[in-house]
Amino acid sequence: MEGDVLIIGGGPAGMETASRISDFKRNVILVEKERELGGHILKWDRLFPDGILASDITNELKASLGNTKVILGSYLASIEKRDDYHFVAQLSSGEIIRCSSVVLATGFKLFPAQKKQEYGYGLYDRVITNEDLETRFKKSEGLGKEAPKRVGFVHCVGSRDEKICNKQCSKLCCITAVKQAIELKQLYPDAEIFCFYMDLRMYGRGYEDLYLEAQSKYGIRFIRGRVSEISQDQSGLVIVKAEDTLASRPLKITLDWVILMAGIISERENDYLTQQLSLQLGEDGFINSLDPIIKTDQTNIPGVFVTGSATGPKTLPEVLSEARSTALTVNEYLNKIKNG
Repeated sequence: MEGDVLIIGGGPAGMETASRISDFKRNVILVEKERELGGHILKWDRLFPDGILASDITNELKASLGNTKVILGSYLASIEKRDDYHFVAQLSSGEIIRCSSVVLATGFKLFPAQKKQEYGYGLYDRVITNEDLETRFKKSEGLGKEAPKRVGFVHCVGSRDEKICNKQCSKLCCITAVKQAIELKQLYPDAEIFCFYMDLRMYGRGYEDLYLEAQSKYGIRFIRGRVSEISQDQSGLVIVKAEDTLASRPLKITLDWVILMAGIISERENDYLTQQLSLQLGEDGFINSLDPIIKTDQTNIPGVFVTGSATGPKTLPEVLSEARSTALTVNEYLNKIKNG
């Protein structure tokens, strides 16, 4: 199989890049390891800050793919660059792809919360992650048949944590916690909801407004402090030990449920690809851009481009905007090698 562009990853970044490159009448091949396009957004119900259905975004991105050749349920087993500006890739199915450029839209993964053993994820039934809660929202399950009286959100699980060698901020956890806390309050108006945070980082337009609304309209309580331990009592309720750093005192509270806001980390499953292509990675495991300001979608290898959260945590609007920019950059590169 031959194409002008091979895009690895069928999440929002990969789909939007494919769609925009196809507008230039290029032959685009999109490879996704899962059986369905969409990436992490498939597991999400509604998106911040306005509550747009994630499925609406996914469907729109799929519909815009045009003549893109989509290969599902397959991954790249190997890839190499030839001296004639071309790349040769082999899929897990054994199929060979020859192309003139490669776009890595490999995204991210969520921190495996069970690695923070002191939080009890995987041990206690009522300790779940942000992704688990979103899946419950999508299935209209909420937190079960019995309305909870108290729910706690723990921010920065796997983010800004030197103990697990992940110092960066995940950028999305704070606003996701606020969104989910409001949704729970709407489901269970009588419930008390607490957010345990290190620092609240509301980056985008409307995010700060949503945070203020969470307090003023819904009465959600925000407690600044790091949770040290989560345990379970004999009745199955969850006990949270933390430090309220604003009040300078330890805190112990019993909750019905705890939601762990698992942070964003690099997709290390793709390390073999970056090694085969001789790409440069940062200390955080994300792919380094050639230039962090102007050439954000280019890499140290000509003809290999990177887009979306493969270079670090980003909001969905940032991902889509960068994908459109990447499409322009790839098209310019293809014109350049064609014209010599």
